[in-house]
Amino acid sequence: MAFPTFVNDQITDSVTQANVKVLGDAPAIAMGNLYQATAQALSNAAHNSTNAAQQSYVTSQAATTMGVATLYALDTASTGVATEDILKSGLT
Repeated sequence: MAFPTFVNDQITDSVTQANVKVLGDAPAIAMGNLYQATAQALSNAAHNSTNAAQQSYVTSQAATTMGVATLYALDTASTGVATEDILKSGLT
């Protein structure tokens, strides 16, 4: 200690050393917190990307299913015959 006190020097030295340890650990703890926050943010971004891709595939599959159902719902043979009859009646 820089000046004499009524407290035993061993006690003041141990308190000083404990304070120095806390100050020494602070940068490591701060970097650990930064790494943890960065890892969580990146994992959230990856999860959101995966979820968006899955939702896009579901939407694409639904659109394809509706398109195929619409194509199957059309009666192309009867439409072709009706169109042919209309065209033939217009020419004569």
